[in-house]
Amino acid sequence: MGRVLIIGAGGVGGVVATKCAEVPEVFSEVVLASRTIEKCERIRSRIVRPIEIAEVDADDVHQLVDLVEEVSADLIVNAALPYQDLTIMEACLATGVDYLDTANYEPRDEAKFCYRRQWDYHSRFQERGIMALLGCGFDPGVTNAFCAHASKHVFDEIDGIDILDCNGGVHRHPFATNFNPEINIREVTAPGRYYQDGRWIEVDPLSVSKTFDFPGIGVREVRLLYHEELESLAKNIPNVGRLRFWMTFSDEYLTHLRVLQNVGMTRIDPIIYEGRQVVPLMFLKALLPDPAGLGEGYQGKTCIGCLIDGKIDGDAKRYFIYNICDHAEAYQEASAQAVHYTTGVPAMIGAMLISTGVWRREGVFNVEELDPDPLMELLPKFGLPWTGEFMD
Repeated sequence: MGRVLIIGAGGVGGVVATKCAEVPEVFSEVVLASRTIEKCERIRSRIVRPIEIAEVDADDVHQLVDLVEEVSADLIVNAALPYQDLTIMEACLATGVDYLDTANYEPRDEAKFCYRRQWDYHSRFQERGIMALLGCGFDPGVTNAFCAHASKHVFDEIDGIDILDCNGGVHRHPFATNFNPEINIREVTAPGRYYQDGRWIEVDPLSVSKTFDFPGIGVREVRLLYHEELESLAKNIPNVGRLRFWMTFSDEYLTHLRVLQNVGMTRIDPIIYEGRQVVPLMFLKALLPDPAGLGEGYQGKTCIGCLIDGKIDGDAKRYFIYNICDHAEAYQEASAQAVHYTTGVPAMIGAMLISTGVWRREGVFNVEELDPDPLMELLPKFGLPWTGEFMD
Protein backbone atom coordinates (compact mmCIF):
# COMPACT_ATOMS: atom_id res chain seq x y z
CA MET A 1 0.00 0.00 0.00
CA GLY A 2 1.11 3.58 -0.58
CA ARG A 3 0.28 7.20 0.08
CA VAL A 4 -0.75 9.12 -3.02
CA LEU A 5 -0.58 12.90 -3.24
CA ILE A 6 -2.86 14.41 -5.90
CA ILE A 7 -1.99 17.98 -6.86
CA GLY A 8 -4.80 19.93 -8.51
CA ALA A 9 -8.44 20.11 -7.41
CA GLY A 10 -10.16 20.77 -10.71
CA GLY A 11 -12.43 18.33 -12.51
CA VAL A 12 -9.69 15.79 -13.25
CA GLY A 13 -8.20 15.99 -9.74
CA GLY A 14 -11.65 15.35 -8.29
CA VAL A 15 -12.06 12.18 -10.36
CA VAL A 16 -8.56 10.93 -9.46
CA ALA A 17 -9.23 11.47 -5.75
CA THR A 18 -12.64 9.79 -5.97
CA LYS A 19 -11.30 6.73 -7.78
CA CYS A 20 -8.17 6.42 -5.60
CA ALA A 21 -10.41 6.39 -2.55
CA GLU A 22 -12.19 3.34 -4.00
CA VAL A 23 -9.08 1.17 -3.71
CA PRO A 24 -7.83 1.37 -0.10
CA GLU A 25 -5.99 -1.90 -0.62
CA VAL A 26 -3.63 0.05 -2.94
CA PHE A 27 -3.79 3.60 -1.59
CA SER A 28 -3.60 3.53 2.20
CA GLU A 29 -3.89 7.32 2.28
CA VAL A 30 -5.18 9.83 -0.28
CA VAL A 31 -4.08 13.46 -0.04
CA LEU A 32 -5.56 16.14 -2.31
CA ALA A 33 -3.75 19.48 -2.55
CA SER A 34 -4.40 22.73 -4.38
CA ARG A 35 -3.58 26.41 -4.24
CA THR A 36 -7.28 26.88 -3.38
CA ILE A 37 -8.12 24.81 -0.31
CA GLU A 38 -11.87 25.42 -0.76
CA LYS A 39 -11.79 23.32 -3.94
CA CYS A 40 -10.23 20.46 -2.00
CA GLU A 41 -12.89 20.77 0.69
CA ARG A 42 -15.70 20.53 -1.87
CA ILE A 43 -14.22 17.38 -3.38
CA ARG A 44 -13.57 15.83 0.04
CA SER A 45 -17.18 16.44 1.08
CA ARG A 46 -18.53 14.17 -1.64
CA ILE A 47 -16.10 11.26 -1.18
CA VAL A 48 -17.35 8.60 1.23
CA ARG A 49 -13.89 7.50 2.40
CA PRO A 50 -12.02 10.14 4.43
CA ILE A 51 -9.15 11.80 2.57
CA GLU A 52 -6.65 14.44 3.63
CA ILE A 53 -6.44 17.87 2.01
CA ALA A 54 -3.69 20.48 1.91
CA GLU A 55 -2.85 23.87 0.45
CA VAL A 56 0.16 24.21 -1.85
CA ASP A 57 1.48 26.46 -4.60
CA ALA A 58 2.56 24.04 -7.33
CA ASP A 59 4.83 26.71 -8.83
CA ASP A 60 6.97 26.62 -5.68
CA VAL A 61 9.35 23.64 -5.44
CA HIS A 62 10.10 24.30 -1.76
CA GLN A 63 6.41 24.25 -0.83
CA LEU A 64 5.96 21.02 -2.79
CA VAL A 65 8.94 19.37 -1.09
CA ASP A 66 7.69 20.39 2.35
CA LEU A 67 4.24 18.95 1.60
CA VAL A 68 5.60 15.67 0.21
CA GLU A 69 7.71 15.22 3.34
CA GLU A 70 4.85 16.25 5.65
CA VAL A 71 2.42 13.67 4.24
CA SER A 72 5.09 11.02 3.48
CA ALA A 73 3.86 10.62 -0.11
CA ASP A 74 5.06 7.69 -2.21
CA LEU A 75 3.65 8.96 -5.51
CA ILE A 76 2.51 12.31 -6.89
CA VAL A 77 -0.34 12.45 -9.41
CA ASN A 78 -0.08 15.81 -11.17
CA ALA A 79 -3.57 17.01 -12.08
CA ALA A 80 -2.51 20.65 -12.01
CA LEU A 81 -1.71 22.88 -15.01
CA PRO A 82 0.90 21.83 -17.61
CA TYR A 83 2.96 24.89 -16.63
CA GLN A 84 3.69 23.17 -13.31
CA ASP A 85 4.98 19.82 -14.59
CA LEU A 86 8.63 20.69 -14.17
CA THR A 87 8.37 22.13 -10.66
CA ILE A 88 6.51 19.01 -9.51
CA MET A 89 9.08 16.77 -11.19
CA GLU A 90 11.83 18.69 -9.38
CA ALA A 91 10.03 18.07 -6.09
CA CYS A 92 9.87 14.35 -6.90
CA LEU A 93 13.61 14.28 -7.51
CA ALA A 94 14.27 16.11 -4.25
CA THR A 95 12.12 13.71 -2.23
CA GLY A 96 12.56 10.44 -4.15
CA VAL A 97 8.90 9.85 -4.98
CA ASP A 98 7.36 8.65 -8.25
CA TYR A 99 5.53 11.00 -10.63
CA LEU A 100 2.55 10.77 -13.00
CA ASP A 101 0.82 13.44 -15.09
CA THR A 102 -1.86 13.68 -17.78
CA ALA A 103 -0.55 16.50 -19.99
CA ASN A 104 2.92 17.53 -21.10
CA TYR A 105 4.76 20.67 -20.12
CA GLU A 106 4.34 23.99 -21.84
CA PRO A 107 5.72 27.40 -20.85
CA ARG A 108 3.31 30.16 -19.87
CA ASP A 109 4.69 32.67 -22.38
CA GLU A 110 4.56 30.44 -25.47
CA ALA A 111 1.66 28.30 -26.71
CA LYS A 112 3.91 25.41 -27.65
CA PHE A 113 4.02 22.09 -25.87
CA CYS A 114 6.49 19.26 -26.34
CA TYR A 115 7.88 16.33 -24.37
CA ARG A 116 11.55 17.24 -24.82
CA ARG A 117 11.78 19.22 -21.59
CA GLN A 118 10.37 16.29 -19.60
CA TRP A 119 12.27 13.61 -21.51
CA ASP A 120 15.43 15.49 -20.53
CA TYR A 121 14.74 14.38 -16.94
CA HIS A 122 15.18 10.70 -17.80
CA SER A 123 18.74 10.23 -16.56
CA ARG A 124 18.07 12.19 -13.35
CA PHE A 125 15.01 10.06 -12.51
CA GLN A 126 16.97 6.94 -13.43
CA GLU A 127 19.85 7.87 -11.14
CA ARG A 128 17.39 8.70 -8.33
CA GLY A 129 15.76 5.27 -8.75
CA ILE A 130 12.27 6.67 -9.33
CA MET A 131 9.75 6.63 -12.16
CA ALA A 132 7.93 9.36 -14.10
CA LEU A 133 4.97 8.37 -16.26
CA LEU A 134 3.92 11.08 -18.70
CA GLY A 135 0.51 11.62 -20.24
CA CYS A 136 -1.51 8.96 -18.44
CA GLY A 137 -4.98 10.38 -19.07
CA PHE A 138 -7.12 9.36 -22.02
CA ASP A 139 -5.64 11.28 -24.92
CA PRO A 140 -2.77 11.13 -24.26
CA GLY A 141 -2.73 7.96 -22.19
CA VAL A 142 -5.31 5.38 -23.13
CA THR A 143 -4.88 6.26 -26.80
CA ASN A 144 -1.17 5.43 -26.43
CA ALA A 145 -2.08 2.12 -24.78
CA PHE A 146 -4.57 1.40 -27.59
CA CYS A 147 -1.71 1.79 -30.09
CA ALA A 148 0.61 -0.41 -28.02
CA HIS A 149 -2.14 -3.02 -27.69
CA ALA A 150 -2.70 -3.04 -31.47
CA SER A 151 1.02 -3.35 -32.07
CA LYS A 152 1.33 -6.22 -29.59
CA HIS A 153 -1.86 -8.19 -30.28
CA VAL A 154 -3.47 -7.14 -33.58
CA PHE A 155 -1.01 -6.12 -36.31
CA ASP A 156 2.26 -7.45 -37.64
CA GLU A 157 3.11 -3.87 -38.61
CA ILE A 158 1.34 -0.53 -38.22
CA ASP A 159 1.28 1.88 -41.17
CA GLY A 160 -0.88 4.74 -39.89
CA ILE A 161 -2.79 5.95 -36.85
CA ASP A 162 -5.61 8.48 -36.67
CA ILE A 163 -6.64 9.43 -33.13
CA LEU A 164 -10.27 10.57 -33.13
CA ASP A 165 -11.82 12.52 -30.24
CA CYS A 166 -15.54 13.26 -30.33
CA ASN A 167 -17.57 14.98 -27.64
CA GLY A 168 -21.17 14.46 -28.68
CA GLY A 169 -22.45 15.98 -25.46
CA VAL A 170 -24.51 19.12 -24.91
CA HIS A 171 -24.16 21.41 -21.88
CA ARG A 172 -26.29 24.39 -20.89
CA HIS A 173 -23.85 27.17 -21.82
CA PRO A 174 -23.52 29.07 -25.13
CA PHE A 175 -19.71 28.77 -24.96
CA ALA A 176 -17.61 26.73 -22.54
CA THR A 177 -14.50 24.58 -22.69
CA ASN A 178 -14.43 21.04 -21.32
CA PHE A 179 -11.12 21.55 -19.56
CA ASN A 180 -9.11 24.58 -18.47
CA PRO A 181 -10.14 27.39 -20.90
CA GLU A 182 -6.66 28.83 -21.04
CA ILE A 183 -5.04 25.51 -22.00
CA ASN A 184 -7.88 24.51 -24.32
CA ILE A 185 -7.84 27.73 -26.34
CA ARG A 186 -4.03 27.81 -26.56
CA GLU A 187 -4.16 24.27 -27.94
CA VAL A 188 -6.85 24.68 -30.59
CA THR A 189 -5.62 28.05 -31.90
CA ALA A 190 -2.09 26.73 -32.48
CA PRO A 191 -1.06 25.52 -35.97
CA GLY A 192 -2.07 21.94 -36.77
CA ARG A 193 0.71 19.42 -37.24
CA TYR A 194 0.87 15.79 -38.31
CA TYR A 195 3.52 13.17 -38.98
CA GLN A 196 3.96 11.72 -42.46
CA ASP A 197 6.79 9.52 -43.77
CA GLY A 198 9.37 10.65 -41.25
CA ARG A 199 8.64 14.38 -41.23
CA TRP A 200 6.26 16.82 -39.55
CA ILE A 201 3.86 18.82 -41.71
CA GLU A 202 2.27 22.03 -40.39
CA VAL A 203 -1.12 23.46 -41.45
CA ASP A 204 -3.22 26.44 -40.41
CA PRO A 205 -5.20 25.96 -37.18
CA LEU A 206 -8.33 23.77 -37.67
CA SER A 207 -8.05 24.17 -41.45
CA VAL A 208 -8.18 20.45 -42.35
CA SER A 209 -11.39 18.51 -41.76
CA LYS A 210 -13.22 15.31 -42.66
CA THR A 211 -16.19 13.30 -41.37
CA PHE A 212 -16.24 10.13 -39.31
CA ASP A 213 -19.08 7.91 -38.10
CA PHE A 214 -18.55 7.59 -34.35
CA PRO A 215 -20.09 4.54 -32.63
CA GLY A 216 -22.86 5.58 -30.27
CA ILE A 217 -22.90 9.15 -31.61
CA GLY A 218 -23.08 9.21 -35.41
CA VAL A 219 -21.42 11.12 -38.23
CA ARG A 220 -19.48 14.18 -37.09
CA GLU A 221 -17.00 16.55 -38.69
CA VAL A 222 -13.52 16.33 -37.19
CA ARG A 223 -10.70 18.83 -37.51
CA LEU A 224 -6.98 18.18 -37.47
CA LEU A 225 -4.86 19.63 -34.68
CA TYR A 226 -1.55 18.83 -33.05
CA HIS A 227 -1.68 16.76 -29.88
CA GLU A 228 1.17 15.66 -27.67
CA GLU A 229 0.83 11.89 -28.03
CA LEU A 230 1.79 12.20 -31.70
CA GLU A 231 5.29 13.20 -30.62
CA SER A 232 5.83 10.17 -28.39
CA LEU A 233 4.11 7.71 -30.76
CA ALA A 234 6.37 8.84 -33.62
CA LYS A 235 9.30 7.94 -31.37
CA ASN A 236 7.98 4.66 -29.95
CA ILE A 237 5.76 2.92 -32.57
CA PRO A 238 8.15 1.11 -34.95
CA ASN A 239 8.11 2.26 -38.60
CA VAL A 240 4.77 4.08 -38.38
CA GLY A 241 4.25 6.13 -41.54
CA ARG A 242 1.40 8.45 -40.53
CA LEU A 243 0.15 9.96 -37.27
CA ARG A 244 -2.74 12.41 -37.05
CA PHE A 245 -5.07 13.72 -34.33
CA TRP A 246 -8.66 14.83 -34.99
CA MET A 247 -11.26 16.46 -32.73
CA THR A 248 -14.89 17.50 -33.11
CA PHE A 249 -16.06 21.07 -32.51
CA SER A 250 -19.61 22.36 -32.64
CA ASP A 251 -20.44 25.18 -35.04
CA GLU A 252 -21.33 27.32 -32.01
CA TYR A 253 -17.92 26.69 -30.44
CA LEU A 254 -16.09 27.57 -33.68
CA THR A 255 -18.11 30.76 -34.15
CA HIS A 256 -17.39 31.96 -30.63
CA LEU A 257 -13.72 31.05 -31.00
CA ARG A 258 -13.40 32.94 -34.28
CA VAL A 259 -14.97 36.09 -32.79
CA LEU A 260 -12.79 35.92 -29.69
CA GLN A 261 -9.69 35.58 -31.86
CA ASN A 262 -10.76 38.46 -34.07
CA VAL A 263 -11.12 40.83 -31.12
CA GLY A 264 -7.85 39.72 -29.51
CA MET A 265 -9.27 37.90 -26.48
CA THR A 266 -7.21 34.75 -27.13
CA ARG A 267 -3.87 36.57 -26.95
CA ILE A 268 -1.38 35.32 -24.34
CA ASP A 269 0.88 38.39 -24.42
CA PRO A 270 0.06 41.07 -21.83
CA ILE A 271 -1.55 44.37 -22.75
CA ILE A 272 -1.75 47.57 -20.70
CA TYR A 273 -5.27 48.36 -19.46
CA GLU A 274 -5.80 51.32 -17.14
CA GLY A 275 -2.14 51.29 -16.22
CA ARG A 276 -1.96 47.57 -15.40
CA GLN A 277 -0.78 44.53 -17.34
CA VAL A 278 -3.59 42.18 -18.33
CA VAL A 279 -3.32 38.96 -20.35
CA PRO A 280 -6.48 38.82 -22.49
CA LEU A 281 -6.78 35.02 -22.39
CA MET A 282 -6.46 35.00 -18.59
CA PHE A 283 -9.23 37.60 -18.36
CA LEU A 284 -11.39 35.52 -20.71
CA LYS A 285 -10.76 32.45 -18.55
CA ALA A 286 -12.15 34.34 -15.54
CA LEU A 287 -15.37 35.05 -17.47
CA LEU A 288 -16.00 31.55 -18.82
CA PRO A 289 -17.74 28.72 -16.91
CA ASP A 290 -15.56 26.55 -14.70
CA PRO A 291 -15.19 23.21 -16.56
CA ALA A 292 -15.45 21.38 -13.22
CA GLY A 293 -18.99 22.76 -12.90
CA LEU A 294 -20.26 21.57 -16.29
CA GLY A 295 -21.18 18.05 -15.19
CA GLU A 296 -24.66 18.63 -13.80
CA GLY A 297 -27.16 18.48 -16.65
CA TYR A 298 -24.53 17.55 -19.28
CA GLN A 299 -26.17 15.14 -21.73
CA GLY A 300 -24.72 12.90 -24.44
CA LYS A 301 -21.58 10.86 -24.88
CA THR A 302 -17.93 11.02 -25.79
CA CYS A 303 -16.22 8.58 -28.14
CA ILE A 304 -12.43 8.56 -28.29
CA GLY A 305 -10.38 6.01 -30.17
CA CYS A 306 -7.62 5.08 -32.56
CA LEU A 307 -8.26 4.20 -36.20
CA ILE A 308 -5.26 2.09 -37.11
CA ASP A 309 -4.12 0.90 -40.54
CA GLY A 310 -1.67 -1.97 -40.70
CA LYS A 311 -0.89 -5.41 -42.04
CA ILE A 312 -1.69 -8.91 -40.82
CA ASP A 313 0.03 -11.74 -42.72
CA GLY A 314 0.70 -9.25 -45.50
CA ASP A 315 -2.94 -8.17 -45.87
CA ALA A 316 -3.95 -4.53 -45.27
CA LYS A 317 -6.45 -4.16 -42.41
CA ARG A 318 -8.15 -1.26 -40.63
CA TYR A 319 -8.97 -1.51 -36.93
CA PHE A 320 -10.86 0.91 -34.67
CA ILE A 321 -10.36 0.65 -30.91
CA TYR A 322 -12.38 3.06 -28.78
CA ASN A 323 -14.27 3.94 -25.61
CA ILE A 324 -17.72 5.48 -25.24
CA CYS A 325 -18.43 7.44 -22.06
CA ASP A 326 -21.78 8.93 -21.01
CA HIS A 327 -21.72 12.40 -19.42
CA ALA A 328 -24.73 11.78 -17.17
CA GLU A 329 -23.38 8.44 -15.94
CA ALA A 330 -19.98 10.00 -15.20
CA TYR A 331 -21.66 12.74 -13.19
CA GLN A 332 -23.78 10.27 -11.25
CA GLU A 333 -20.71 8.24 -10.28
CA ALA A 334 -18.03 10.88 -9.77
CA SER A 335 -19.73 14.31 -9.99
CA ALA A 336 -17.80 14.95 -13.21
CA GLN A 337 -18.48 15.37 -16.89
CA ALA A 338 -17.16 12.67 -19.22
CA VAL A 339 -14.08 14.59 -20.39
CA HIS A 340 -12.78 14.81 -16.83
CA TYR A 341 -13.88 11.26 -16.03
CA THR A 342 -12.06 9.74 -19.02
CA THR A 343 -8.90 11.61 -18.00
CA GLY A 344 -9.04 10.93 -14.28
CA VAL A 345 -9.78 7.21 -14.35
CA PRO A 346 -6.66 6.23 -16.38
CA ALA A 347 -4.54 8.47 -14.15
CA MET A 348 -5.76 6.53 -11.11
CA ILE A 349 -5.13 3.19 -12.85
CA GLY A 350 -1.62 4.28 -13.86
CA ALA A 351 -0.94 5.35 -10.27
CA MET A 352 -2.20 1.98 -9.07
CA LEU A 353 0.04 0.06 -11.50
CA ILE A 354 3.08 2.07 -10.40
CA SER A 355 2.24 1.69 -6.72
CA THR A 356 1.81 -2.09 -6.96
CA GLY A 357 5.01 -2.52 -8.99
CA VAL A 358 3.26 -3.80 -12.12
CA TRP A 359 4.65 -0.83 -14.04
CA ARG A 360 8.03 -0.46 -12.37
CA ARG A 361 10.86 1.19 -14.27
CA GLU A 362 13.38 3.86 -13.43
CA GLY A 363 13.41 6.98 -15.57
CA VAL A 364 10.85 8.93 -17.63
CA PHE A 365 8.38 7.04 -19.83
CA ASN A 366 5.28 7.43 -21.97
CA VAL A 367 2.41 4.98 -21.70
CA GLU A 368 3.11 3.13 -24.96
CA GLU A 369 6.57 2.16 -23.68
CA LEU A 370 4.96 -0.02 -21.00
CA ASP A 371 3.02 -3.28 -21.28
CA PRO A 372 -0.53 -2.21 -22.26
CA ASP A 373 -2.22 -5.37 -20.97
CA PRO A 374 -2.60 -4.41 -17.28
CA LEU A 375 -4.14 -1.04 -18.16
CA MET A 376 -6.41 -2.54 -20.81
CA GLU A 377 -7.62 -5.13 -18.29
CA LEU A 378 -8.41 -2.57 -15.60
CA LEU A 379 -10.13 0.08 -17.76
CA PRO A 380 -13.52 -1.73 -17.89
CA LYS A 381 -13.35 -2.56 -14.18
CA PHE A 382 -13.12 1.13 -13.30
CA GLY A 383 -15.72 2.51 -15.71
CA LEU A 384 -14.09 2.77 -19.14
CA PRO A 385 -14.98 -0.27 -21.26
CA TRP A 386 -13.34 -0.45 -24.67
CA THR A 387 -14.15 -2.08 -27.99
CA GLY A 388 -11.84 -3.09 -30.84
CA GLU A 389 -13.23 -4.02 -34.24
CA PHE A 390 -12.06 -4.36 -37.82
CA MET A 391 -13.61 -2.02 -40.37
CA ASP A 392 -14.34 -2.57 -44.06
